[in-house]
Parts: sequence; structure tokens; C-alpha cells
Amino acid sequence: MIDWLFQPWPWYVSGIIIGMMVPLLLWIGNKSLGISSSMRHVCAIAVPAKIPFFSYDWRKHTWNLIFVGGLFIGGLIGGFFLDANTDVAISEATMSDLRGLGITNFTGLMPQELFGIDAIFSSKGLIFLVLGGFLVGFGTRYAGGCTSGHTIFGLATLQWPSLVASISFFVGGLLVTHLVLPLLL
Repeated sequence: MIDWLFQPWPWYVSGIIIGMMVPLLLWIGNKSLGISSSMRHVCAIAVPAKIPFFSYDWRKHTWNLIFVGGLFIGGLIGGFFLDANTDVAISEATMSDLRGLGITNFTGLMPQELFGIDAIFSSKGLIFLVLGGFLVGFGTRYAGGCTSGHTIFGLATLQWPSLVASISFFVGGLLVTHLVLPLLL
């Protein structure tokens, strides 16, 4: 059993666990799930100003902060104590396309040419981190939630805005991958 815990799990195990979250949250009375809303809760705790967007009872959403804290702690446990093999299985066709964009190092979870220490402080790295981070934050706020909230919880509860947001996330990802990323690399 211990050996099984310390190796990568099949995709369907996490799928079942994620799928069980929606009925569990509905059963305990929560109407939403998402990571981006936790930032609003943190700001409501930390910002003493009377900004209307942050003026609400954040204590009702403590479960969300505990959920995000658990994700963080789980990531630390996984990163430090579980399987040390962090290489991602990538198809040969994808590696060929990435080589065409100048990405040649396929060890680890992320390409070192984009996310290594040297790349972070380059102009390309600043574009990816600063502009990309701003666009993710703006898009999350504009869409009224993030991919996990809309695509996992919103679609499971048949919310029309979540269907529109999820389709937009997918189309936006395709456009950036095929049109914007080649220009930046």
C-alpha cells in the first residue's frame, strides 16, 4: 500500500476524487468551488479599508481558505516527499513542435527555457510572468471565476455562465498556443 501511495496515480483516481467534491460541497451547503475566490477572501481579511468589493463576512468562506491551504500543503508534500521523477511524458509530435519554437529541455515539470532562473529575469520571462499573471488575474475576475470553479463546479451544477466561461478558456488557450506563443518565442 505504501508503494502505491508514493508513485504517480492513474488519472481516473483523481478524476473520481474531484468528481466527489461537487456533491460533497452541495451536501454541506456550499454553492461554489474555486481557487480565485480565495484571493478575495484573503484581501477581505488583510485590507482594512472600506472597499465595497471586500466588505463582506469572509468568515462564511473559511472552508475555501482551508481548501486552498490544503492544496498548498499537499503540493509541498508531493514535491518533497513523493516520487522524485518529475519528468512529464510528452508525445514526440509535441516535442517536435516545441523544438521548432526553441524549447529543447524536456526534463522536469516546466521547460527551463521559459521558467528557469535565467529565463525569469529576461525580457521574455517578464512578459510571461508579469503580463501573463496580469492577464490571468484580469480574466479570472472578468469571467467571475477560474477554470476550477467554472469547469468543475459550474458545469456540474449546469450553470450557463460556466459553460460560456469554460468554452472561452479553451478557445483562448488554443489561440494563445497557436498564435501568440509562436510570436513570443
